[in-house]
Amino acid sequence: MHSAEHLLNGTMVKMFGCERSFSAHINKKKTKCDYHFQRPLEDEEIRSLEEKINGVIKQDLPVIIEVMDRKSAEKLFSLKRLPEVVGDDIRVVKMGDYDAVPCIGDHVGFTGQIGQFNITTTSFEDGILRIRFKLKSI
Repeated sequence: MHSAEHLLNGTMVKMFGCERSFSAHINKKKTKCDYHFQRPLEDEEIRSLEEKINGVIKQDLPVIIEVMDRKSAEKLFSLKRLPEVVGDDIRVVKMGDYDAVPCIGDHVGFTGQIGQFNITTTSFEDGILRIRFKLKSI
């Protein structure tokens, strides 16, 4: 689920030019991500988002962990969602050349291990777009 969240965030940035989710709840059965957004997603956009993410999953990209010093990481990434205790060595999770982000979570070794990505529901209220998703084994 955590690796799928990375792909959702990276795809939202690429497709809509928004920031990565500002809030997420990751659970084994279902997950939700919240985005600052201007409107609800249209049905075609939801289908396109799912197709793009599933396409990246099928590419079976390697998920690589790199460590960089804080100053270098601050030049490339927002570190605001990392816990204070992380220190000066920043762990960056890269999914092929598709997405890269600082993260302390557990991840798959290849995107193909994620499973099929399905958006279950979306909602929009007061400038917040919520996307709920689940994974199905392939």
